[in-house]
Amino acid sequence: MQLKFLPFAIAAFSGVAMAVQGSLNSALGKVVGLWETTFVVHLTGLILVTVLLFVCRLGDGSLANVVQAPWYTFLGGAIGVLIIYGVVRSMPRVGVAPATTAIILGQVLTAGLVDHFGFFGMNKIPFNYYKILGTLLMAGGAWLVLRQ
Repeated sequence: MQLKFLPFAIAAFSGVAMAVQGSLNSALGKVVGLWETTFVVHLTGLILVTVLLFVCRLGDGSLANVVQAPWYTFLGGAIGVLIIYGVVRSMPRVGVAPATTAIILGQVLTAGLVDHFGFFGMNKIPFNYYKILGTLLMAGGAWLVLRQ
């Protein structure tokens, strides 16, 4: 049972990290600007992953296979720029909790479509009535959180 819980715990930790990261990025954005923050965030991430891959040797050794990846998989970096810009732009204006709520709702709705249709080579997982109801309840909760 513990092994089944671990991926959810990791995902929850990612959510915690995302809220903290968004707050830190927004604070940096107030000092250096939006696009500059996006640059600094990606540069520090590049430095960290370079150390992890080439100094600590934490990768599985298949970086050379990058040329075999479909073209659309490289859009993740560009989308990352848009995500950081959007978070840095929205959090100072609406607050961390409302912005994170809107982000999570957008993620769940998009993830449901990706799962249902099996986009990007993902396994098809039908979006059934329970998931629709859960998403509607989440949207209602988001509405409550976003109310002024």
